[in-house]
Amino acid sequence: MRHELVLTLRPLLTAEASAEAHASGTEPGDLEQAVWLRLLELLDAQGPPPDPERWLRSAVRSEGRRSRRTHHIERPYADEPADEPGRDPAHLAVAAARRRALRDAVRRLPGRCPRLVEALLSPRDLTYREIAGELGISQGSLGPERSRCLACLRRLLAPEVAARTARG
Repeated sequence: MRHELVLTLRPLLTAEASAEAHASGTEPGDLEQAVWLRLLELLDAQGPPPDPERWLRSAVRSEGRRSRRTHHIERPYADEPADEPGRDPAHLAVAAARRRALRDAVRRLPGRCPRLVEALLSPRDLTYREIAGELGISQGSLGPERSRCLACLRRLLAPEVAARTARG
């Protein structure tokens, strides 16, 4: 019984939903789906309507009005917070792992390199003058020492960031 009713009403519903969709600002498929759902609920509760074609036309119009009302009430977000690049849990976990690996490598540096690189990575955004004063070295020697420390850091991190597959 249901199958025959669906087969009979499908072409009419497709035509009615296509005609109503433009006026309601929705997709025809969304209207069809809403009407099919209402029909299934009606069949479960009361059985088939006495005049299925008339019921279908009325249901399509009713769903179109509901869609127009909700379209005027609901406002989409300008952008979803979850859509921000880099805010998904996987990206955050990878970024945290990279920061931990960097901090671990900085702690393994020789001499005063750990203090120098920590000062360079400081969120306070220190100037060379401030870093030199904090470390007790001349500002002129800060650049060459920074280069040596960063070269050491690259060597320490090379195995961790090396490509896992052959290039080509």
